[in-house]
Amino acid sequence: MTASAPAQTDTTPRTDRYRVSVAQYIAFRRNGFLVVPNLVSAEDIEELRQHTEDLMQGRLPEQNRQMRERDVRGDAGVTVQGLEAPPAHLSPEEKAQYFLRIHMLHRKLGLHERYLLHPRVLDVLEVIIGPDVLALQTMLFLKPPGKPGQGWHQDSYYIPTHPDTLCGAWIAIDDCDERNGAMWMAKGSGHEPIYPPCPEVGYGFGDKLVGDITYVKGVSDTDDEKNLLARVADRYDQVLVPAKAGDVVFFNGHVLHRSKTNFTEDRFRRAFVSHYCNARAFTQWGADSPAGDPHAAPAVDPATGMTNGSHILARGDTHLPYALPRFGTFCAALQSPEERRREREFAARMIADTNHGLMGCAIADPNAAEDDHDDTQSGGY
Repeated sequence: MTASAPAQTDTTPRTDRYRVSVAQYIAFRRNGFLVVPNLVSAEDIEELRQHTEDLMQGRLPEQNRQMRERDVRGDAGVTVQGLEAPPAHLSPEEKAQYFLRIHMLHRKLGLHERYLLHPRVLDVLEVIIGPDVLALQTMLFLKPPGKPGQGWHQDSYYIPTHPDTLCGAWIAIDDCDERNGAMWMAKGSGHEPIYPPCPEVGYGFGDKLVGDITYVKGVSDTDDEKNLLARVADRYDQVLVPAKAGDVVFFNGHVLHRSKTNFTEDRFRRAFVSHYCNARAFTQWGADSPAGDPHAAPAVDPATGMTNGSHILARGDTHLPYALPRFGTFCAALQSPEERRREREFAARMIADTNHGLMGCAIADPNAAEDDHDDTQSGGY
């Protein structure tokens, strides 16, 4: 466990917990994705929108140095930035063109940590991949007019977890549709294995033990002729996933998805995207060692290569290492072991009290034609 924030307990009862329906649960399992409307409040979305405006214009106090000069006209520019400010002499429109996506700012900004650990987002994740949830990654997408999309890919290709429980949560900051670059999903492709990279590609993870699996290259390339995953996606119904500001799109790590260019002249397609896995899954992705923290766990476990200690325990509990939130955002990592245990003890009590029928011991009759146990007592099939 990485010690980087003081332990605290949130004793305020929540009145806004989101309840996932059976239909939503089934849709996520069947389709590989789920859109939950209005999960994030209008006030929160306005805060995120103002934050992106300030970031693009270089107004955040953390943006204390400026980027180098480069081409700002579109595709030729760098697409992943740090937290530098754009050159001061540029117009507001030109400054905005400097940004497409920024990774892992929850390790630098308290606001990003808060939205990574947003309670209502975690409510859904607790049901569909939990109850134990580990928060792994954040990405802020700005996607100004004219910026490109991303070709077909599977997120677990980039962020492997074992067992694979990866799930993305895509908070729409702006309304998004086909014109400004909403996501597309290959509906039902969440059942596919992760297609591994060809040896010459280098980076990427895949299910190499599947006997007849196809190795791929060009993953995330917007040119479907170069991206071999496009051939897999073509076996499925490819559906546009529009979203309103405040909607959250959840999608598992196997589902094939893509986005296209923002074809508009005056609309951004901003989104705050986080990735999570079950907190009892093992990962070697995303090592982080907080600078100057003498109590920090090693970024990489020397024996196993495990990096779980770099990631925040958001909900539930785990037998594996985890990090505390740097900015003190309340989550399971800040609860005491006793508090986490109390929240899970109900399951143990239920099982311990069920000591009969199929849950307990019984003498088998080899001459019986069928099991005549009482389904109402033992649960049945």
